Amino acid sequence: MSGSDNPSEMSEDEERPCPSDLTGGAAAKARNCCFNAVVTGGGGGIFNFSPHPDQVLENVLENVLCFLTDRRDRNAASLVSKSWYRAEALTRSEVFIGNCYAVSPTRVTTRFKRVTSVAIKGKPRFADFSLLPPDWGAHFTPWASVLGDSYRGLEKLYLKRMSISDDELGLLARCFPSFKELVLVCCEGFGTSGLAIVARDCRQIRVLDLIESEVSDDEVDWISYFPEKKTCLESLTFDCVECPIDFEALEKLVIRSPSLKRLRLNRFVSITQLYRLMIRAPQLTNLGTGSFGASTVIDEPDPDYTSAFAACKSIVCLSGFREIAPEYLPAIYPVCGNLTSLNLSYGANINTEQFKSVISRCHKLQVLWVFDSVCDEGLEAVAATCKDLREIRVFPIEAREDADAPVSEVGLLAISEGCSKLKSILYFCQRMTNAAVIAMSKNCTDLVVFRLCIMGRHLPDHVTNEPMDEGFGAIVKNCKKLTRLAVSGLLTDKAFSYIGQYGKLVRTLSIAFAGDSDLALKYVLEGCPKLQKLEIRDCPFGDLSLRSGLHHYYNMRFLWLSSCRVTLQGCQEIARQLPRLVVEVISGGDDEQGSETGEHVNTLYMYRSLDGPRADVPSFVQIL
Repeated sequence: MSGSDNPSEMSEDEERPCPSDLTGGAAAKARNCCFNAVVTGGGGGIFNFSPHPDQVLENVLENVLCFLTDRRDRNAASLVSKSWYRAEALTRSEVFIGNCYAVSPTRVTTRFKRVTSVAIKGKPRFADFSLLPPDWGAHFTPWASVLGDSYRGLEKLYLKRMSISDDELGLLARCFPSFKELVLVCCEGFGTSGLAIVARDCRQIRVLDLIESEVSDDEVDWISYFPEKKTCLESLTFDCVECPIDFEALEKLVIRSPSLKRLRLNRFVSITQLYRLMIRAPQLTNLGTGSFGASTVIDEPDPDYTSAFAACKSIVCLSGFREIAPEYLPAIYPVCGNLTSLNLSYGANINTEQFKSVISRCHKLQVLWVFDSVCDEGLEAVAATCKDLREIRVFPIEAREDADAPVSEVGLLAISEGCSKLKSILYFCQRMTNAAVIAMSKNCTDLVVFRLCIMGRHLPDHVTNEPMDEGFGAIVKNCKKLTRLAVSGLLTDKAFSYIGQYGKLVRTLSIAFAGDSDLALKYVLEGCPKLQKLEIRDCPFGDLSLRSGLHHYYNMRFLWLSSCRVTLQGCQEIARQLPRLVVEVISGGDDEQGSETGEHVNTLYMYRSLDGPRADVPSFVQIL
């Protein structure tokens, strides 16, 4: 999210009413003044009145809490006492809602009065993998009207996996005169008509970032709707928009935006057009290149692309490359030495030699996203060059279980040996060994995120043919800062006993095709006190393991469980014992309406809520 990456979070587990004793003009004066009032009484005496001790404390707290920015710290502060609760609410300007159904919009606006930034997440992450029917919910509609009435000073809105309409985008301009930043990640429901309204009417807009969202083509030239005068734009991201844009309007917009630092183009912007934009905006620090494919201009010499990149001396983040014409790849060499982030995972199939020619120049790189087409040899080049690497993601070109993945334990071992500062890794492969994973646990002890996705189901260590238990056990044992873990491959209950024993800081856990019995999940639910998000699919976990988490579900953000062995009766029992937990049983979609008819439920989605079940329940969802 542009600006603060840690917007404050609504404390979803508190139920105290919002205080009303500190609202109004008199209260505002009292908050800002610590004083002794001197009053002359009827008998000529002089009386000194001191404010109530609680009021003095709240005055002090407000001044102190202004410096507390981390949302978890703020949540903890709000639970100390009623005075802390009131003072924290009055000083919070940023609110983060991790689940749009966990709290009502009215409760948020009643408690927090001075909010200028709102971040809301909607659908669970498994929606990205088509495991959730598309019309499940997560609409912005109930939030739009309430925020519009209560937060006239709203400046920033961040939505993830939510549905927002063109009319609701228009509301941003009508209700929020100071609106400056809009970030839509994996969102849907809107089109180029809505973008045109934002461009035309949000005159102070600084950030308009559309990231992996579905944007319908309404045949509206939205880029041309930006004001003709100088703009405030600092960031414009539209690489996910799958329709052509008016390039002449875009070029003029870039010229009128001297503060523009981040520009990410879609695949309809050619490399020749990219050149024209770069010479207009040498101040860019973050560039998404568009297609980067072969030029379509015939019988004209190519511009000097290398000089254009050389002139953009401030570029530190580079992405795009929807296509890659090998002959143009050397043009980016001048900026490689300053890059801290490189993303080559947008569709271009870059081979090993092409990749090595680039990565060998990226000595300052900290973040790398790439396809497995670079092979183990490419990852070895990363290990040899990028000694300051903090995050790497290796995605599959072919996301199939039977595909021949060109990366393996060789690449993982190389990264662990060469990049000791690594904190986060997502690694897709078809074969792995315990030895390589154990080596990473010893070489990269600062790991916070470890996600290893062995794409074939139940695949063991391909050298020893043993389960992958010891590898994942080493990760949770040796990486003391680990908060996010995704496991895969052949795993027995023993692996989960390790997670329960050593994963004391794990907050997010993803499990697929793993475990022997209910005991595996029981180890996790009883042994991981910080667990917030638990995602499970295709595992042999049933009602017994589900009941083992009764003590912890109120402390979690959600539990997702699909294609397991949980019964409707088991889900009903959880709902009876935990009435403030929303228990959703989800069938496949409108073609599978009503409750589950088989022995096991298709999908179980449980989450805590302060305001009970949602109102927009589709026919294929049963709330118990």
